[in-house]
Amino acid sequence: MVVCFLIHTVCPVSALSAGESRILYARVFGPETGDDCDFTPEQRRLMQKEKLHVVARQVRSAVALCREASGSLCVEAVLGEEAAALGEADSGVFSLGNAELFPDRSVVLWLGVQSLAFTLVCRPHENLMLAEGALRNIARHCLEELRLLGPGAEVLLKSDRVDALLHRLLPHGQLLFLNHRFALTLDKEIVSYVSK
Repeated sequence: MVVCFLIHTVCPVSALSAGESRILYARVFGPETGDDCDFTPEQRRLMQKEKLHVVARQVRSAVALCREASGSLCVEAVLGEEAAALGEADSGVFSLGNAELFPDRSVVLWLGVQSLAFTLVCRPHENLMLAEGALRNIARHCLEELRLLGPGAEVLLKSDRVDALLHRLLPHGQLLFLNHRFALTLDKEIVSYVSK
């Protein structure tokens, strides 16, 4: 099962310091754990928000290291080349220790595309190849249909569309095995919904 999905920045944003990352979209799947029943709903929300920020910072560091090792820098690419950008995306995976941020050990898969990162946090028993395929598919749809890298792209204003996308590609946080025909049908549904 997927624990959460994030879209966040990996390059400096003018309003943030150089080491910070801004979470543009976050979706947590599954029931709340009973460990934090001593806290108020506001305290639980703040704790969850901080956990997501820790994951975003770790992914930002991993993307920076990957780009530094490959010699590429965090620069804005020519807009309108979302599909080409996805082909040149940096990707990786790392593990979060037992109960480090989430109740159980988790695996973080990330995909860095220009100034954005798409991140999935999964349970360790999940099929990582399937999770990577789902992450690439979600990122592709976000970049192509929602034009997240275009001028004036406001992810915050398109959260309902990202929700609909996740509802079809990750229903209730479950990874789907897709055959070619079903994948094409899903793609058509997503394109028709987003074009409305």
